[in-house]
Amino acid sequence: MLDYLTVKEAGEKWNISGRMVTVYCNNGKIKGAAKKGNLWLIPVDAEKPLDGRTIAARKARGEHEQKTNV
Repeated sequence: MLDYLTVKEAGEKWNISGRMVTVYCNNGKIKGAAKKGNLWLIPVDAEKPLDGRTIAARKARGEHEQKTNV
């Protein structure tokens, strides 16, 4: 049997707001997250998604390019 976290618990674990966890769930960014009624259930072993606004996320998507001074 899998154990699940609530949105609030996942936010505390990942040091982000519950609202951001909900956004990730709605956008399909958390693997294994399931919606039951109006409640999101996040697997205990789920990894925190990368924040799409960071350089690390751009590198993961292959979008990051080094800027050169000309």
